[in-house]
Parts: sequence; structure tokens; C-alpha cells
Amino acid sequence: QVQLQESGPGLVKPSQTLSLTCTVSGGSITTAYHYWSWIRQSPGKGLEWIGHIRYSGSTLYSPSLQSRTSISRDTSKNQFTLQLTSVTPEDTAVYYCARDPGSSAVDYWGQGTQVTVSS
Repeated sequence: QVQLQESGPGLVKPSQTLSLTCTVSGGSITTAYHYWSWIRQSPGKGLEWIGHIRYSGSTLYSPSLQSRTSISRDTSKNQFTLQLTSVTPEDTAVYYCARDPGSSAVDYWGQGTQVTVSS
């Protein structure tokens, strides 16, 4: 059973960098063909895909967030990390990490973590 757990600050000030870590257990982030994603949901809005890091270590980001987004990984800890720079209150959301086994559909989700951007 694969489990994902998000961790990081729940409150970030405007213009600062949001940093979240996803710790994966029950599976390796280097397993072939798996993609490890960050997804968010803002109040009153649908799910928004932020980006992913592939099993190979390559990354892909949403065009709307690409200039502010970086996803990296620590294979020794089986973790991957999201950094979102220059945040504004519009970045307030529940942030999820998730796994796509290569089918373009998520099969495992973290429980989500609320991040609020406010001074």
C-alpha cells in the first residue's frame, strides 16, 4: 500500500517561497514510469495540477505556474519537494501530493495540507 504524506508550513507570507515535502512509503519514487505530482485546490475552485517529477528525475510544470515552480527530490529519503516562489493570497489552497503510475490518472493521494498566504 503506497502512502503519501505532505509536510510544511501552514502559513506563508506574501512574496515568500512556499515549500512542501511529500514523503512516500510503500513504494519508491524511482519506480519506472511513475510520476509524482503536486496538485492544489483553492477555496471554491477545482483541482489544479501544479507539476510532476518523473521516476527519471525530469520535471514538467503547469504553464501558468512554471515561472514560479520547482519540484525536486531526495531519493535517499524517498521524498519530493515543491517550491513555489513569490506567493500571493491567490496561492492559498489545500496542496496535495499524488502518484500517477503512468496512466495519466492518479491512483494514490496524500491527505492534503492547507497553506494560507497572508501577512
